[in-house]
Amino acid sequence: MVYRIVVGVALLGCSPAVCSAPDRTESTSYDVTPATFGFVTTTEPASRWVVLVIKVPAEPSRHRVAVWRELRRIGALSLGQGVWAVPDVPVFADGIARAITLTEQAEGQALTLSASGRGPEDADRFAAMFTAARSDDWREFLADCGKFEEELAKEIRIAKFTLAELEEEEQSLERLRRWHRDLMARDVFGAPESAAASKRLKECAAACEDYAERVFRALHLAMDEGP
Repeated sequence: MVYRIVVGVALLGCSPAVCSAPDRTESTSYDVTPATFGFVTTTEPASRWVVLVIKVPAEPSRHRVAVWRELRRIGALSLGQGVWAVPDVPVFADGIARAITLTEQAEGQALTLSASGRGPEDADRFAAMFTAARSDDWREFLADCGKFEEELAKEIRIAKFTLAELEEEEQSLERLRRWHRDLMARDVFGAPESAAASKRLKECAAACEDYAERVFRALHLAMDEGP
């Protein structure tokens, strides 16, 4: 089922940090799904959200893809075609600003609204939806941790102990660390997989340290044996 709502930009009060709409009252209608109605009056910080309504020309498609990628990168939750939401906390502000900039560069339109749940049950439902999306991110992270350890195990099995390979593995570990930091920053409600992910990252670091020791032992042995 789809509803039509009419919003007044000035009356709803865009967040100053991220709103790009002009300072005037202007009514605009949008078709939205029932999921959109989970934000109205609650004032608790955990239930406040930034809702972003994006319209980008269909062609060239690269502009729509760029905006979509940026919103997905920051973990924004899609509520329907062109409607996205994130918790109203500072960690998402830069990503929202980048999405708005990309939209404007494509000669599109971006409307940013500050909203909240109509009641505790709506806020809880929306938080659950957001956390479920973060759980998907954590599961992907955990899968990559497994791939990293499998790669190290293979190099040990074939005795490939070189500085070049060690540097490559250390770069992969650093990528996992950056990814972990990004996920922790946007997992504002604490998905259940986050603890396991932190543990797995430590295990990956320990495995990489073990591989580094094997590399240096092999190099020292080669030097001792001489030409």
